[in-house]
Amino acid sequence: YAHMIEHLSFRGSQYVPDGEAKRIWQRMGTTFGSDTNAQTTTTQTVYKLDLPSATPAGIDESLKILSGMVSRPNITQAALGAERPAVLAEQREAPGPQVRFINALNATFFAGQPLADRSPIGHVKELEAATAESVKAFHDRWYRPERAVVVVAGDYDPAQLEAMVAKNFGDWRGSGEAPKDPDFGKPDPKQSTAKAVVEPGIASRIEMAILRPWQYNDDTVIFNQKRLVDFLGLAIVNRRLETLARSGGSFIAAAVRLDDPSRSANGTFVTILPVGNAWEPALKDVRAVIADAQKSPPTKAEIERELAEQRVQFRTQVDTYRAEAGAKEADDMVQAVDIRETTTSPAVIQKVFEDAVAKGFFAPAKILESTRRLFEGTPPRALISTPTAEQGIETSLANALKANVKALPSTRRRQGAVSFDKLPKLGAPATIASATPIKPFDMQEYTLSNGVRVLVYPTTSEDSRVYVRVRFGNGYNALPVDKESPAWAADLALTAGGIGKLNQGDLDALTTGRRIGLDFGVDEDAFTYNALTSPTDLPDQLRIMAAAISSPGWDPAPVARARSVAVSAYPGYSSSPDGVLQRDLERLLHDGDPRWGTPSLAAIEGTTPANFRALWESLLKT
Repeated sequence: YAHMIEHLSFRGSQYVPDGEAKRIWQRMGTTFGSDTNAQTTTTQTVYKLDLPSATPAGIDESLKILSGMVSRPNITQAALGAERPAVLAEQREAPGPQVRFINALNATFFAGQPLADRSPIGHVKELEAATAESVKAFHDRWYRPERAVVVVAGDYDPAQLEAMVAKNFGDWRGSGEAPKDPDFGKPDPKQSTAKAVVEPGIASRIEMAILRPWQYNDDTVIFNQKRLVDFLGLAIVNRRLETLARSGGSFIAAAVRLDDPSRSANGTFVTILPVGNAWEPALKDVRAVIADAQKSPPTKAEIERELAEQRVQFRTQVDTYRAEAGAKEADDMVQAVDIRETTTSPAVIQKVFEDAVAKGFFAPAKILESTRRLFEGTPPRALISTPTAEQGIETSLANALKANVKALPSTRRRQGAVSFDKLPKLGAPATIASATPIKPFDMQEYTLSNGVRVLVYPTTSEDSRVYVRVRFGNGYNALPVDKESPAWAADLALTAGGIGKLNQGDLDALTTGRRIGLDFGVDEDAFTYNALTSPTDLPDQLRIMAAAISSPGWDPAPVARARSVAVSAYPGYSSSPDGVLQRDLERLLHDGDPRWGTPSLAAIEGTTPANFRALWESLLKT
């Protein structure tokens, strides 16, 4: 009944009549759905309130309303009758192909545990049979002060906030004897390891898991440092998988991750998106990469590259912490409570990381030890989804999971040294021909000698962040109006095609440890390159952008990968009303103009590296 109670909580409490809470908050400037909302998961219900204009009286009244919603909601037969159709409608409309796949995934990975068939929204039979008495009994059993946490983040005196929380929540007492914590069970190694589902609306996909019992761990510095070693080891595996996918491998994408879902298991999870329906070679190749990572340690160069990526992430968080929104800090604290961990400032996290580096936590032998441990546990469990039924697929999948891949040759690829000197030359720098202040907006406009216009907006609101937007050409207006074109693939293939003689792997190596980006987009009247960088990295950021426009690399592999991604995704558009709208609406709104909307399957399949380059090479010159 957790999701049902979430609905009922907004229908009033002993403090406010039905519907009045929304109206009170609206008078404070909030919008229902964005500023006031709630969410129920398998482990918690979170009520969120963002007050755009917080006054002492408004905060106090809001806390009073929230305390009534969670401790003394009006659970009446009339309110239940009003909300039951809405919850059943959500239940009825939710099971699209993605939801069915996730349900099958939980049933496979967590067979024999509550998570296998539990959904926060509840089951139809239970919802239809619910009475005010049964729902209230559920509420009284589980909605108790010792299970509640109030999180407040914002520009206000903590002592005053603490007094308001105590005033409004301090008299809440649990009803009856407190229940024991729910038993989420443990992974059962005897459960079936291979399952298959048929979903025409989803591209072929394999999900695999190696599970271990979940256990609570004190969130100490040493625990976090060991977890950082785990994450870095998986990052190395993921980079190897991505390198193989980029080169035209048997899979479009693959990734490994570590997670503790709903306190039901500590698991290492693998996602594989094969090229077309050829799932067996994709599974074999991914398992071979994982087996290779368990056989011998990574190189120091691989470790240093991932450490540099981690370092720039932590540094960015420290640099931008002053401008971090209170809503994010509240969300971080709520998540920390849910996963039984602590939360702290980015500076502390950065210090924990650097201390681990200094103490040698990331030595090759320790990364190897961590990687081996992360792939130990239950026998691998896997779920495969295919667009059409395949005879004996579960047996084939089970056999593929047992196949020996340790003897396969290593696919590790050594990345060569790259420097900015390898970028194409840009020619003589332009000079400033004119400078014009735009006083109403505190901006400055410059016109360069080559005709380029530059708008500069200085601001100190976000420390160490520089946003760069480059607009050029004519965007959608420049695309062919009488036929479909390969323009659709630019988002996936243009930047990935490299710059000059440098491929995407070279560019990744070149920008490792730097805050440098390169995101391509198409507006109605211009093509765009966008990036978030730092003052230190700005000169090289601009250099890369200029080189990307003037000297694209035209690597054919990203075009083939983009085509595989689009072809695999295409059946999903027909699987739901949302999918049909996503595919067709934009083009219908533009009266069938082929420049807008999702291209036809024929246009996707007809895209080649040659016609992609022919189109974009001329467009980039504009």
